[in-house]
Amino acid sequence: MPGSVHHREDLDAGDIASQLREAMSGFGTNEETIVNIIGNHTNAQREEIATAFKTAYGKDLSEDLKSELGGDFEECVLALLTPARKYDAIKLHEAISGVGTDEGSIIDILCTKTNSEIEEIKEVYKAEYENALEDDLCGDNSGYFRRLLVSLLAAGRETDEWFADADRAQEDAQKFFDAGDARWGTEEAELNAILCLRSYCQLIETFNAFPEIAGKSIEESIEEECGGDLKEGYLAIVGCVRDKPAFFARRIKEACAGMGTNDSDLIRIIVSRSEIDMEEIKEAFMAKYESSVEETIESECGGDYKRMLLAVVRLQE
Repeated sequence: MPGSVHHREDLDAGDIASQLREAMSGFGTNEETIVNIIGNHTNAQREEIATAFKTAYGKDLSEDLKSELGGDFEECVLALLTPARKYDAIKLHEAISGVGTDEGSIIDILCTKTNSEIEEIKEVYKAEYENALEDDLCGDNSGYFRRLLVSLLAAGRETDEWFADADRAQEDAQKFFDAGDARWGTEEAELNAILCLRSYCQLIETFNAFPEIAGKSIEESIEEECGGDLKEGYLAIVGCVRDKPAFFARRIKEACAGMGTNDSDLIRIIVSRSEIDMEEIKEAFMAKYESSVEETIESECGGDYKRMLLAVVRLQE
């Protein structure tokens, strides 16, 4: 299993709930116990533990932890206790709330999800915020980037992942070239239709055919022909099609680059990928940057927050 967090067969949710209550009782909080428990069980098992806690003590585990913790450590713990698609919905809502829009988070979430995952996010978002996700995103974005988001939210990507039509790939590669490099100005609608509709398997064939027509990679073409958030969205789709672990390795690096760390991005990426492909992300990170994800966390983070992230990214036996 390529994730770093694995299902534990010996789960006793009632006993673990008792350990968590004890960790938050009395003077001070036993953060080590919280790290060891929350960081070493899957999301589904954390839900079982939270249910057992509420059943035994009549209190919400997340609310109790929120009252005991703070800062990035609190954000990380609460993220780990939130069901995956609900967490996506929360992060999308946060991305369009307040001053400005966090386009990077929107791109990371929507450009990397399957049709069924997007449909589930839409359902959860509606239940949580009583608005349609598409309406909220469209109200906060404009132009061709908004069209990209609408296309992704339609969740209509072809799903035949085991067969690629070489002739169709040649046609799409030519259309992509004609819509961008071969004309004055770019016809973004044509690029959108190909990148948002075709299956990953079909897109790989198209990406391979493109250099023979254009004399450059499809990434180079997007860099030259598009700009801003639309460019980043298209490049995210291409990156995920080619190598999703490498895409998230780059996003972890970017979250830790420059002055200060973008902790919310770092938490979101590590939490959301911990049960899916974190081991592959770590391999891609080491190959690209010649240092480990663990070393990066050690240098960028501190205290219980650092210990929690390390518990999640280290392969569990």
